[in-house]
Amino acid sequence: MIFHVLTIFPEFFRGPFEHGVLARAVHTNKIQIRIHDLRQWTFDRHRSVDDRPFGGGEGMLMKPEPIFLAAQTILPEKSDNKKIALLSAQGRLFNQATARRWSELDEILLICGRYEGVDERVAEHLADDEVSIGDFVLSGGELGAALIIDAVARLVPGVLGNEASSENESFTGGLLDCPQFTRPADFRGHTVPEVLLGGNHEEIRKWRRSSALAKTARNRPDLLPKI
Repeated sequence: MIFHVLTIFPEFFRGPFEHGVLARAVHTNKIQIRIHDLRQWTFDRHRSVDDRPFGGGEGMLMKPEPIFLAAQTILPEKSDNKKIALLSAQGRLFNQATARRWSELDEILLICGRYEGVDERVAEHLADDEVSIGDFVLSGGELGAALIIDAVARLVPGVLGNEASSENESFTGGLLDCPQFTRPADFRGHTVPEVLLGGNHEEIRKWRRSSALAKTARNRPDLLPKI
């Protein structure tokens, strides 16, 4: 799978993809990550990517022309397996279901917004999806793009050493993951639940399910009606 990132700060991505699972996936060619500088598609001497909004208002907006030109160069032919996504505070919430759907694509282009936002014609006439990583506002889409690539890439076949790792974790089936424990069994008087030490796999399975429900109810009760 190929991830494209369109940004005015290409140097931002020098570190996030050079460690752990993503670095191994790139090294073994399970995925490719290509960073594109939006200013390559500007033609004035200031390499301008923004302008004042019509109707007045605070700040500047990213112009549509460089973004359209860049997208049409990077993905000259869109298809069901090649998508464009705009990162925006006005977008639909990115979640695990979105990550799984995108992990089946051949290529995706992530457009990183900046300033006060992006000309609406990008969302309406270029992007296939407009997504947000949460109900908060960031200075730009670069952090969101890094998070999305990590979330999607680990679901691409072959990226994780153990494919079951992505099947038994938070949001799989709608629940948060169950509590996990490792050695020592007794740490400062805090002990591991006895059921996990007994070796009865059916009882462990039941405990994990009930514990996952309890943790979801405690930390994310909004998820329970969807289960």
